[in-house]
Amino acid sequence: MDVKSIIASRVAQELSDGDVVNLGIGLPTMVADFIPPDIDIVLQSENGIMGMGAAAEPGMEDVDVVNAGAQYVTVKPGGMFFDSATSFGIIRGGHVDVTVLGALEVDEKGNLANWIIPGRMVPGMGGAMDLVVGAKKVIVAMTHTQKGKPKILKECTLPYTAVGVVNMIVTEMGVMTVDDTGVTLTEIHPDCSIEDVQAATEAELNVGEHLKPMGSIGL
Repeated sequence: MDVKSIIASRVAQELSDGDVVNLGIGLPTMVADFIPPDIDIVLQSENGIMGMGAAAEPGMEDVDVVNAGAQYVTVKPGGMFFDSATSFGIIRGGHVDVTVLGALEVDEKGNLANWIIPGRMVPGMGGAMDLVVGAKKVIVAMTHTQKGKPKILKECTLPYTAVGVVNMIVTEMGVMTVDDTGVTLTEIHPDCSIEDVQAATEAELNVGEHLKPMGSIGL
């Protein structure tokens, strides 16, 4: 299983029956393909879909059905479409249970930077700012490092998306929770040691009292 699939499949295990979930652009969209069949969740896309399904299979794409990242998706029976004002009313109104986003940086205070690297052209922040303050739980799904440089820092160096919003981080190396005590490693990939994870992390990791192998990753 490739790195992104390891991350996406583990994030899928955090979703509960009945949750309204928003999946961010990029790696987070892969989570839809790993949702267990016995779990019934409602996927919301900020461009105006409620009841989104998994990615469309090659050759079965509908050019009018895309997610916020312009990827072809499916819609489950009973799904609906609406305008952006309604979509963001759902997000800002606190009706999203879980949002899953990628990140450029996360720090030990739960601050998130995921929308811009100064000097580079980007299309904009999109719905990230609204999602991370409107959702009940914020999960960051990302690779642990970028070209060998840690992405989990003592303090973000890039412009913030929002402060103090991240609840959980899932990478290919493990699962971490973020709270007032900092970043706590709760699950670890079987091929990694605690020392490996710390070496790839700038923030000082707390080690969970009941640290266990990273579960449900298709190994």
